[in-house]
Amino acid sequence: MPLQEPYDDVALVARAAAGSEYAFRQLYRAYVRPVYWLAHGLLRDAQDAEDVTQETFLVAWRRLPDLELVGDSLLPWLATVCRFQAANRMRRQRREREHTAPLPDEVPIALDVARHVAEAETVELILREVGGLSELDRGIFRLCATEGYTYQAAAEALGVPHGVVRNRLSRIRTRLRNVVREST
Repeated sequence: MPLQEPYDDVALVARAAAGSEYAFRQLYRAYVRPVYWLAHGLLRDAQDAEDVTQETFLVAWRRLPDLELVGDSLLPWLATVCRFQAANRMRRQRREREHTAPLPDEVPIALDVARHVAEAETVELILREVGGLSELDRGIFRLCATEGYTYQAAAEALGVPHGVVRNRLSRIRTRLRNVVREST
């Protein structure tokens, strides 16, 4: 479904904070996939990632009236909330495992902390880089890379030619790959 108006987090956050369910749904649709994949990368479990995603948006709904958006994207704030929710879930699960003694022939599962930290750092790097893109490029990235729009559907939603979406998305992906490659 094409967007009815230009995508603007600042305006949507203000309207959602004032109680607009429509504005909140727009924010949810815009960011549910990146938040889910961040949660999944941290937790490595689809059900836990779904739960943390929902918890993240519940926190957002409750805190939007008091939120002072820094920058013009809600995604970095949502990513921070998601990481806190995932950390809380991991602590809760660890406490539950500690209270249930393993049987002698059970081997405890070891977490690869270094890998989780590296993945979280990569996600943070990508979010920062996406936050520095122009408004049009962020819109193209959000629609195509996170929401799965086709080039044509994204072009129609953003009011630009199909070729602009295709070319800019290619440059954005190359830029993100280079940033990630340089950080490793």
